[in-house]
Amino acid sequence: MTSFMLIVMVALFALSVPIAVAIAAAAIGGISFFTTMPLIVVAQKLMTSIDSFPLMAVPFFILAGNLMEAGGISARLVEFAKSVVGNIQGGLACSCVLTCMIFASVSGSSVATTFAIGAIIIPAMIAHGYPKDFAAALQATSAELGVIIPPSIPMILYGVSAEVSIGEMFIAGIGPGLLIGGALTVFTYVTCKINGWGKRDREGRMGFVKATERAALALLMPFIIIGGIYRGVFTPTEASVVAVVYAFIVGMFVYRAVTWADLAPILRKSVLSSAVIMFIIAAAGLFSFLITRAGVPAAIGAWISETFGSAGSYLLAVNLFLFVVGMFVETSASIIVLAPILAPVAVHFGVDPVHFGLIMVVNLAMGMITPPFGVNLFAACQVAGLSLEQIIRRLVPFVIVVFACLMVITYVPAVTLFFRGLVY
Repeated sequence: MTSFMLIVMVALFALSVPIAVAIAAAAIGGISFFTTMPLIVVAQKLMTSIDSFPLMAVPFFILAGNLMEAGGISARLVEFAKSVVGNIQGGLACSCVLTCMIFASVSGSSVATTFAIGAIIIPAMIAHGYPKDFAAALQATSAELGVIIPPSIPMILYGVSAEVSIGEMFIAGIGPGLLIGGALTVFTYVTCKINGWGKRDREGRMGFVKATERAALALLMPFIIIGGIYRGVFTPTEASVVAVVYAFIVGMFVYRAVTWADLAPILRKSVLSSAVIMFIIAAAGLFSFLITRAGVPAAIGAWISETFGSAGSYLLAVNLFLFVVGMFVETSASIIVLAPILAPVAVHFGVDPVHFGLIMVVNLAMGMITPPFGVNLFAACQVAGLSLEQIIRRLVPFVIVVFACLMVITYVPAVTLFFRGLVY
């Protein structure tokens, strides 16, 4: 049954069938041809897969990100980032990374980060003489921080799937987020110096004090959300609602960038994005139920235990495997299906489940910037008006930088666990 479902799923992927539909169709085929279970099980498992309190955070964080984009919060964050690093050559490009890091700390979504920040920073970089393909590749890669720096929707999904504390996952994401953000900033600065880009980045730069005043409420948002979670004021799910309320009040009543007429399109966009993710989660939950029932996780665990004799070799094999999977399968679906299989084996080798969760999230996040199904790539290309083929050459060095950071995160657990140790 498992082989049949995998073949059907891969074949449907190749035919460009939507991911959720492909996963659900493969699972339904497996039930119909290889079990005696009634098809009512499909509806039951689809429902129970998303019947989870932590998953309620997903649509709320998506809505918060869309409200921030429409409410002018993202534009003010760009101004602030430019005021911090915009006085150096390549400062505008570096401000792209810094802005994405700040925006990621409240949005939880890399695609939302790509559209919200890319719509502002990509045209600005092009106007300052940066190559269009470099600007798009930088934005797509920087937006990956949206799922690495907490709060993060993939971290929520891993926490639910592997039964790990979401609060611990969030705080553990700070170290990897800072590492990748810093590496991207250094690489961007050096690239700009070598190629002579960004010599006019000081033009139009707002003063630091003024930019900070304008972005004060936007900068306060991460401290309220993340600080509230870590101090136990509210849960990650409740934090997502706080983010929505805060973004709504600031965007509508303080910045006055959102009107009542704007709410319907914002809500519609959020509902559509949430529905896609929740459908994928539901379908992946059904698929996971069947392969677990067939004993696949136990069999894989036994095979891996016999094949790999140490945690180091196991983590290397998992990283290579996830890197390939991330190219073809959506991040949320990959985590829901693979976390229950891979995490217990990692624990068997003595790997902290929170550390392993960050390895999975960072690795699969690279799938958002690698063809053929990199959602960040499509978003950045749409904003920049480029085709996928035009951006690939510029993208390769960024992928290498992120992969190098992944190796550090994998084999230096302190990068992940240091901040968790300070809090828990």
